[in-house]
Amino acid sequence: MSSDDDVVASAKRGDAEAWRALYRNHAGRLLVWLSTRPSGDSAVAAEDLAAESWLVAAEKIHDFDGTASEFAGWLFGIARNLGGNARRRSRRRGTYATDPGELGEPGPVAGPESSYAAQDWVVRALATLPPRERDVVGCLDVVGLDVETTARALDMSHVAVRVARHRGLKRLRLAAPDAQGASSEPSASR
Repeated sequence: MSSDDDVVASAKRGDAEAWRALYRNHAGRLLVWLSTRPSGDSAVAAEDLAAESWLVAAEKIHDFDGTASEFAGWLFGIARNLGGNARRRSRRRGTYATDPGELGEPGPVAGPESSYAAQDWVVRALATLPPRERDVVGCLDVVGLDVETTARALDMSHVAVRVARHRGLKRLRLAAPDAQGASSEPSASR
């Protein structure tokens, strides 16, 4: 007995409109989440991992049982596994990106990408967290998944997701510039 809803059942039959609905609902969040996770390989972009995740999902949709909202956890789990594979491949190859400044070439010219400074800050802040906490905070607080979907995507229990989020947010608060100034004031007044 299948617990598929209409959208997933239609996607399994190859209905293009059902796939468009799934893509509209999950593609943006998947890409944002993947961009918060280091790939370990400068040749593998978040967009590449997202595209590969959708391809694997299309190939394996017949193995999935669930609703369109549960599809997110399954898709994010596929992306997590593909990202892990990319990191392992990169370590085996032993290649590392070279900073353009080290090559003696001029640095990048400021352009429209400077509008992404806030996103860069988020990525850098999340990179300071242990991988488990980074993934949980990325799922819950960056892309807005719920605890159940995050638990399924990361293959964790609901309690482990909540604990990792709590620890990750605490680390981020302590590392924030405003938190350091604020934390020193109360101790000075004691």
